[in-house]
Amino acid sequence: MSQIYPSLLSADFSRLADEIAAVEKAGADGLHLDVMDGQFVPNISFGAPVIAKLRAHTRLFFDCHLMVKEPDHLIESFVKAGAQMITVHQEACTHLHRSLQRIKAAGCKAGVSLNPATPLSTIEHVLEDVDLVLVMTVNPGFGGQKLIPAALKKAGDLVELLKARGLKDRVLVQIDGGVDAGSAPKARALGIDILVAGNAVFGEKDYSRAIQALR
Repeated sequence: MSQIYPSLLSADFSRLADEIAAVEKAGADGLHLDVMDGQFVPNISFGAPVIAKLRAHTRLFFDCHLMVKEPDHLIESFVKAGAQMITVHQEACTHLHRSLQRIKAAGCKAGVSLNPATPLSTIEHVLEDVDLVLVMTVNPGFGGQKLIPAALKKAGDLVELLKARGLKDRVLVQIDGGVDAGSAPKARALGIDILVAGNAVFGEKDYSRAIQALR
């Protein structure tokens, strides 16, 4: 069964603590935190100070997705703020292996993310160094987009690649973008471990029913 991580980007920013408490009560497995810098992606969201304040309000797993240029200098601050997984983009890291090792050295789980047009071959050399691979199923930067079918297929191909290399039990596969009750069954059938959903949870009145529909 896939885990469900609601994306805070789609929550009501005027009442974030209440929104987090609501999805935790509704059965969310973790919380996906999209950090945007207005450079790597054309939007700006929130940073480590906000995450640090929210950490005290929940026991949910904090899955921090750094959609930023040159993330290395930010890693320690996000770990200190309470991030338990930090995912960086292959496209944003000059020295990807070094970035992943820096995350682990800071005491955090390490993930790598791929944009829809980036092939799996670009991360094959670091698969043994990560705890998670995030396959973006939309072009990053904004919520509410439609899932790109070819990107979902790429996530399924990644599952098979990890199985072939004996890594599937060690490396989680996550998708983010356009996930809803219609696309979730396809993702589950492909063996995707974590489904990140924004509007499909926070855009519904009943968060518990929305999460169950994704499962």
